[in-house]
Amino acid sequence: MAKSAFVAVVGRPSAGKSTLVNALCGGKVSIVSPVPQTTRNAVRGILNRPEGQLVLMDTPGFHLSEKKLNKRLGNVAREAFGDADIVLYLLDSTRPPGREEEALVEALKPVSKLVVVAINKVDAKESHPAEAETFVAARLAGSPVLSISALAKSGLEELLALLFSRAEEGPTWYPEEYYTDQEPVFRIAEIIREKVMLRSREELPHAVYVAYQDSSREQDGTLEAAYDLVVERESQKGILIGKGGSMIKRIREEAEADLAGIFDYPIRLRLRVRVDPDWRSDDKRLKELIF
Repeated sequence: MAKSAFVAVVGRPSAGKSTLVNALCGGKVSIVSPVPQTTRNAVRGILNRPEGQLVLMDTPGFHLSEKKLNKRLGNVAREAFGDADIVLYLLDSTRPPGREEEALVEALKPVSKLVVVAINKVDAKESHPAEAETFVAARLAGSPVLSISALAKSGLEELLALLFSRAEEGPTWYPEEYYTDQEPVFRIAEIIREKVMLRSREELPHAVYVAYQDSSREQDGTLEAAYDLVVERESQKGILIGKGGSMIKRIREEAEADLAGIFDYPIRLRLRVRVDPDWRSDDKRLKELIF
């Protein structure tokens, strides 16, 4: 019988979790940007090999904060590794371990027997893998440790061999052709949000969420989909629209270009920017957005 396992990928913000999941699954499962806390939900990527199937759960970066949004993101990560068969702890070797790293290791203690450690970004000139190895050895003794570069895709075969060695025999949960189980509405919204994060700066990326409105199929097979880009203040609305609508046009065009490589039918987007004051402090709204 083939092996199968649910693998929670956890780590601090910008540790490279989404880059790793995309590299392992061979497709764009998670959006990626230089902005910390890009991932807001536990996104599933599916890896099928002759050995079996791994379901990789990309989680929000583990971040110490009292803000409601960040606390909810932290809860998503905790729930993911609480439900996993294997916990893949990704450690960024270009940053010294600090309070967040200590807090994450403390949170992992109840599932320490499930933990596999991957020290990431070891190819970067500012990498200090020895410091990361010392940190792990003192706190997660007994957990296997590998060095990788998710971006350069080095060490990934060794990592997969380790993950499959710790997986148990079991059924495959998804068809072989799947590399993610995300619904199209969610995937499109995430691609739009990625372009917002790449094109904006400072606080604006965290002040935006993307809300699905409606869609319809044209006679030629094109899916026309309407989404709102929701910000907290009128000043942010102007930034996102841009002079003469230049910013929102660029976001739409770049998102449509990416979507053309993901879906087997054309997608035409209709984007609108609106204001939802202080949505990051609204418990009801956060429950709708982060699940």
